[in-house]
Amino acid sequence: MDIEFDKLSLKELRDLQAKLERAINSYEDRKRREALTAVENAAREHGFNLAELTGSKPKRAGTVAPKYVNPDDPTLTWTGRGRKPRWVLEALEQGKSLDDLLI
Repeated sequence: MDIEFDKLSLKELRDLQAKLERAINSYEDRKRREALTAVENAAREHGFNLAELTGSKPKRAGTVAPKYVNPDDPTLTWTGRGRKPRWVLEALEQGKSLDDLLI
């Protein structure tokens, strides 16, 4: 496949670049998944799982239930983990406590 790059517009070159990057990323992801599957199967054949062999803890799945809710907009919630959202900081500045925002 010969492409005459000199005859392509800048937009066509950028589109081609984006397609190439997606194709490369897809290929790398597929190869990584294949390698991981092969390693997991080899570990299983020897009576182990990958986490036991690497000493890593398995990732926990699931989500944490929200603990706080914005009284002005009930669609905004916070689990109490990580950085406080802006609406929590604003409520605290207005003299409210976290207990006031509990669900």
